[in-house]
Amino acid sequence: METVNFLLDRPVALLIVLAIGAIMGMAVERFVQKADREKRKAYWRGRNAGRFGKKGPNLKTIEAAEHRQAVGADMAADQLKLVSKASFTSRALLNRSEAKVFEALDKAVIARNPGWQVMAQVSLGEFLASPDKDAYFAVNSKRVDFALMDENCRVVHALEYQGSGHHTSDCTAARDAVKKEALRKAGIGYHEVVAGHTTPSELRALVERLVAGG
Repeated sequence: METVNFLLDRPVALLIVLAIGAIMGMAVERFVQKADREKRKAYWRGRNAGRFGKKGPNLKTIEAAEHRQAVGADMAADQLKLVSKASFTSRALLNRSEAKVFEALDKAVIARNPGWQVMAQVSLGEFLASPDKDAYFAVNSKRVDFALMDENCRVVHALEYQGSGHHTSDCTAARDAVKKEALRKAGIGYHEVVAGHTTPSELRALVERLVAGG
């Protein structure tokens, strides 16, 4: 109490004490901020060392990554708002004709090799990879109607069901060409099942040719 009264009686001394306290507070705050930055740098360096080399990312790279994370979080928040306000219903993954082909294909594959499976409406990005990001994103969301997956969970063949009116435009044919080329580069077979032309026996013969015997 005496110290407080002493300082109150001497305003200059009080100002000096307050200034020293403010300087010390700023120094502590800067020290904490610097430690936090170093901690974040160490975290990102360890997480991304394989991607950015032995030295790891610099501060600019870290800030850019954090910015992308923040943008992604904001986008997810906006999407959640939209989804929360909308209504959703379930619908069939395949139409009737596609479902018939799937059933026949599934039975033929299981009979040939129980270790193999038929997958329907699979995005190429799920089973293709490329070091070229632009090329990958060009095929990432494109789908194949049916994918034949072996016992190692690798897609070996892709089948497209050419129903009535499949090639309705040059754009559709161009998209199919992109898929074919990506599959060819990956060593994955591409085959077409044409509505009204591929009989059940022909489908079984195709499976016999494509699927290794179990």
